[in-house]
Amino acid sequence: MNFEFFVVKRLIGGKSHKSSISAPIIKIAIVAIAIGVIMMLVSFATGLGLQEKIREKLAAFNGHINISNYDNNSSQVSLVPVDKNQEFYPEFNSVEGISHVQAVATKFGIIRTETDFEGVVVKGVGTDYNWSYFKDFLVKGRLPNVDQQLNDEVLISDYLSRRLKLKVGDKMPTYFLREGSERPLTRAFEITGIYDSGFMEFDKLYVLTDIRHIQRLNRWEDNEVGNFEVFLNDFDEIDEKGQEVYENTGSFLDTQTITKKYYSIFEWLALFDFNIALIIGIMILVAGINMITALLVLILERTQMIGILKALGSNDWTIRKIFLYNAAYLIIKGLFWGNLIGLGILLAQKYFKLIPLNPKTYYVTEVPVYLSWDYILAVNLGTLLLCMLMLIIPSVIISKISPSRAIKFE
Repeated sequence: MNFEFFVVKRLIGGKSHKSSISAPIIKIAIVAIAIGVIMMLVSFATGLGLQEKIREKLAAFNGHINISNYDNNSSQVSLVPVDKNQEFYPEFNSVEGISHVQAVATKFGIIRTETDFEGVVVKGVGTDYNWSYFKDFLVKGRLPNVDQQLNDEVLISDYLSRRLKLKVGDKMPTYFLREGSERPLTRAFEITGIYDSGFMEFDKLYVLTDIRHIQRLNRWEDNEVGNFEVFLNDFDEIDEKGQEVYENTGSFLDTQTITKKYYSIFEWLALFDFNIALIIGIMILVAGINMITALLVLILERTQMIGILKALGSNDWTIRKIFLYNAAYLIIKGLFWGNLIGLGILLAQKYFKLIPLNPKTYYVTEVPVYLSWDYILAVNLGTLLLCMLMLIIPSVIISKISPSRAIKFE
């Protein structure tokens, strides 16, 4: 084995790579590995990042699973109230994997200013509401205070504030229709904060305030709410947990996961998995072909050395391992540069947001980046193993080389 490593060192560190005809081929192979790794890392990070960001934004406005009265017929607003006193609220102990349950209510309204008006959905939230998502979305002001006495504080989107020329501290007259009343009811909300989720479909629609406003407008009791939003620990279990939640709620309650409610969006997101797999396949194939070419050139260039080693008693597999070790070194070198450049690009995008996106098309304002050791290690180990497997077959050419002819070869 020491003799093998001596030969490997001679192949790698000698003048051979710098002065031989194989030098440019080897450099091309290393560059191909590096480019392949960069493309795979970027594909994973941006594809998974986009999926995660969009899932987070959908969950911010809807929860992962929605529980409501059957009579609401999937309406965007709360038509028929649900009793807040449920076995699954505030803790859903009968189903594992649920992190939080919150009660909300929604109602259509019209914001009217001196120059314009806009139809919105006013979402009422209570003390149990999880504000973590909107803390990240907040761009001006602060979140409404729903923990104390009823007030008129409201959170609106940056889109609505620009559309209606409103700012933090302004009064926002909002009109509501109520069944049995000829005249609309008016609430003069005060804007305390402005958010920007980048999800234009929701930013155009939702404003958030105290749930007690919705209860009073609808003449509901204090224990009546519009629906419950359920959050999961693991989004990948949403279909399974959605069925469990359905089985553990009353027969008069309906449940719906966001994957079903926004089916078209999740079908579009699923295409990213196919795109990632396609890019990985193409990059590994290209890198493998370049490595096969480099290995064959290296073998042909070292034909005399192979003949001498055979004449000294080395068997075919021993000599093949020498060249495979050399190929592994070249692959690792390509992996090093690919990771260095690829992760550098991703970190720059993650922290400096260099590449923007159109939120109308992608639901985010910049290319999102998701970094995880899981796929980084998988890309590196997978590239190394698959390329090495692809090199085993062309290395068989060594067994076809005759020692007597090889030593005379020039």
